[in-house]
Amino acid sequence: MPQAPVQKTIAASDWALLGLLSIIWGGSFLFVGVAVKELPPLTIVALRVLLAALALQVVLRVMGMHLPRERRAWAAFFGMGILNNVIPFSLIVWGQGHIASGLASILNATTPLFTVIVAHYLTNDERLTGTRLGGVVVGFLGVAVMIGAAAFTSLNANVLAQLAVLAAALSYGFSGVFGRRFKTLGIAPLVAAAGQVTASSCILLPISLVVDRPWTLPMPSTATVLSILSLALVSTAFAYLIFFRLLARAGATNVGLVTFLIPVSAILFGVLILGETLEWRHAAGMALIAAGLMLIDGRPWAAIGRMLSAREPAPRGNG
Repeated sequence: MPQAPVQKTIAASDWALLGLLSIIWGGSFLFVGVAVKELPPLTIVALRVLLAALALQVVLRVMGMHLPRERRAWAAFFGMGILNNVIPFSLIVWGQGHIASGLASILNATTPLFTVIVAHYLTNDERLTGTRLGGVVVGFLGVAVMIGAAAFTSLNANVLAQLAVLAAALSYGFSGVFGRRFKTLGIAPLVAAAGQVTASSCILLPISLVVDRPWTLPMPSTATVLSILSLALVSTAFAYLIFFRLLARAGATNVGLVTFLIPVSAILFGVLILGETLEWRHAAGMALIAAGLMLIDGRPWAAIGRMLSAREPAPRGNG
C-alpha cells in the first residue's frame, strides 16, 4: 500500500502538542501505579480501552461522524489496536506491578530507538542513516546500564518487568509505522482513535472477564476509580486525538520523540505522589537514551553546528 509522505521537521505548533501529549502520557504511569495496587492488569487495560472507546463514540456522534464499515478499515483498526493497545498496555501494566512508574517510563522512552529500526525496513521515507544508527547504539547502551548485570545472572521479577516494558516499546515502534496507513485510507484522526480502542475493547473485554472474573474482586477505592477514569478519558481518549493528528503530520519517527519527554513528568509524578525513588544507574541510563535520541533527531546537533559556525570570524581579504 502506498504511504503518504510526512514532513521532515516538526512545526512549532506540533512541538506544543508533543509537550502536551508527554504530560498526558506521563500521567498515565501515575494512574496505572495507583490502580495496579488494587486491580489485576487485564482488568485495568480492558477498562481503559472500553471507557475510552465509549467516550470517543460519543464524540463521533456529536461531530456527526461515524466509524467506516469497510473490511480493510477494520483490519487496520484491529491491527493498530493490537500493536498500540493490547500488547503494550498489558505489558506495561504488568511491569508496573514490579517496578516503579518512573523506571517504566524511562524504559518506554526507548520507543524511538525501536521505531527508527522498524521504519527503516517498513517505510520508504524514514530510512536509517549512520547518525541514527549511532543513536540507536547509544540508546540501547543506556538500556543495558539501567537493567544492570542482573539480566545476565537471573531473570527475576524485576528484570522480567523491565523486559516487558521494553517489549511494549517495540510494539509501539511497530504501531507508529502501522498507523500511517490511516492517512492513506482517508480515515480522520478522530475516527482512527475511536476505531482502534473499539477494536481493542473487543479483544480485551472477553479475555479479562474470563481470566480476572472482575465481579469477584473487592470494590476498588475512590482513588483507583478516579485513576481508571483519568487513564481512560485523558490518557487514552484525549491523548489519541493528539497522537493521530501528529502521526499524520510528522511521521512515526518524529512522533516517537514524545517518549523522550514522558519520563520527565512521569518521574515527577512518581516521586511527588507515589513516593518512588530511582537509582543512579537509572539516571545514567536515561542520559544515554537522551543522547541517543538527540542523535536520531539530528536537529540539536545541527543547531549546535550553526551556532559554532556563526561564531567563527569572517575570512579577511588580502587587500
